[in-house]
Amino acid sequence: MMNSKKARRILWYESIGFLSLIGLSWLDELVSLPHLLFGSGPHSNWHEAALESAFLTVVWVIVFLLTRKLLVRLYYMEGFLRVCAWCRKIGHEHEWTTVEDYFKRGFDIKTSHGMCPDCQEKWVAETKLRAA
Repeated sequence: MMNSKKARRILWYESIGFLSLIGLSWLDELVSLPHLLFGSGPHSNWHEAALESAFLTVVWVIVFLLTRKLLVRLYYMEGFLRVCAWCRKIGHEHEWTTVEDYFKRGFDIKTSHGMCPDCQEKWVAETKLRAA
């Protein structure tokens, strides 16, 4: 399904971003980035890098789970077919069209009109009342 591929791609980008931050934290400790960039005194603190990595991992887990939940809900809601309560037109891709045109374009199906059994019973009852 296309939606699940998009969701997985978003979660991968998010994960790569957090892994990049963790990698940057360790790179800072390995080559002393502030010393290289700004000329400050070299220092290395592996405990700081480990703490930063643990913190970033916790934040990543929270963000990952919330994003996944949001994407599941978003794609679930996109799966609904919007139907106008008044005129019965179908809303699809910023356009409202008749049911017949929607099926013709979307599914290459011919449509016909009919009456369901419930509506037919109501129609027969109303017709008998009018005739009486």
